[in-house]
Amino acid sequence: MKFPTPLVKGRLLRRYQRFLADVELEDSGKTVLAHVPNSGRMTTCIEPGWPVLLSPSNNPRRRCPYTLELSWNGVCWIGVNTQRSNMLFREAVENRRVAEFDWVEKIEPEIRYGNSRLDFRLSAPQRSLWVEIKSVTLVDEKGTSMFPDAVTSRGTKHLQELIRCRDNGLEAAIVFIVQRRDASNFRSAREIDPAYSHWLLEAHAAGVEIMCFATRITPQEIEMTGQRIPWLGE
Repeated sequence: MKFPTPLVKGRLLRRYQRFLADVELEDSGKTVLAHVPNSGRMTTCIEPGWPVLLSPSNNPRRRCPYTLELSWNGVCWIGVNTQRSNMLFREAVENRRVAEFDWVEKIEPEIRYGNSRLDFRLSAPQRSLWVEIKSVTLVDEKGTSMFPDAVTSRGTKHLQELIRCRDNGLEAAIVFIVQRRDASNFRSAREIDPAYSHWLLEAHAAGVEIMCFATRITPQEIEMTGQRIPWLGE
């Protein structure tokens, strides 16, 4: 997925009210307001003083003229815009980049199942698969990526819906997309959200497939690769 316009270089000054950040632009030194499209704590993926890249808005009426897209931790670019994850997944499937989904002929987004909307239903004449997508940005000092980085009752609800899919004889999967390259494996963040960790194991026991994929990130584009990141089974 190529960014539609060149990203703007800056330095993060502070994040506040969860969805707002002050950023100093590199070229002018001007401080601008940026939208932060991430509801998590963003632990290990932004710190004051870090270089960041912003996408400019073409809407003059928008409160925030920029959106925070990438941060640099000194090792790699980190994709902090969680709204990109569904786009990355769809593009990867459509372009046959992921062997696990090379059978897919039809992609339907935001399909209601039970009391929730799941991100995708993938289908072919003899098969269908219900999929929920999660963006991962938290990585510890050992290189283990984790989800979630904050308590997510909504995420737990999605796992329960995937289990209901399996109870009704349907195929289901949860796909974690790690938006940074310094992760070597993946697990649930049980110390942050024990309930989510519990239900992820319940989902696995019910036959929900747990998948985790790497990304390739540059200042020009992000793409979900076909490279699997090992799930540690917890």
